[in-house]
Amino acid sequence: MKKLEMLYEGKAKKVFKTDDENLYIVEYKDDATAFNGLKKGTIVNKGIMNNEISSKLFNLLEEKGVVTHQVEKISDREVIVKKVKIVPLEVVVRNYAAGSLAKRLGLTEGTKMNSTVLEFSYKDDALGDPMVNDYHIKAMGFATEQEMAEISKMSFRINEILSEYMLKRGILLVDFKLEFGKTPDGKIILADEISPDTCRLWDAATHEKLDKDRFRRDLGKVEESYMEVVRRLS
Repeated sequence: MKKLEMLYEGKAKKVFKTDDENLYIVEYKDDATAFNGLKKGTIVNKGIMNNEISSKLFNLLEEKGVVTHQVEKISDREVIVKKVKIVPLEVVVRNYAAGSLAKRLGLTEGTKMNSTVLEFSYKDDALGDPMVNDYHIKAMGFATEQEMAEISKMSFRINEILSEYMLKRGILLVDFKLEFGKTPDGKIILADEISPDTCRLWDAATHEKLDKDRFRRDLGKVEESYMEVVRRLS
């Protein structure tokens, strides 16, 4: 497969056209950002580690019947994905109170939710990815009610699979972000990535953070924590 011109460069990845109009190549970067791009830096080999972790988790989800955009990991930093139209929503799946939820509701970080919480945000960096509800989504035409029902159902299923898988490896899946895309025939499938960039991952015994919060909060040992996640999932 031939890699052609770059279509898009985001905070963590570059997307390239290929000589197959239905497939793209995603290349993972080492750039790190937080607070909607206000804090910037580099995490050594982050792109390699995130590609490894995300590819492994997408393969796991595919085995469990969750359809994703992933086709094949082709190098340390690159993966072939299906061409999809991204639904302009970020889905945050929360099992424990942390980050903005803990701050908004005055909860102690690490408080277990009585049930899993789904939150939706409109994907727009300039607006700070504002939180929206089903009424906004329907009114603005971001997704149909049927699509939202499918996205919610898939999000709960993904959470179930990943939480169990992580816990067996001594990792607590505190919360994580998902993005979905639509295939040309209108099918909703999982897109983007699942990595320490998009998840809060804590050591199940000590609650030591193993994710991008170490970068956000200047906790140090960022690369080591990502590497620890790679090691545990290997």
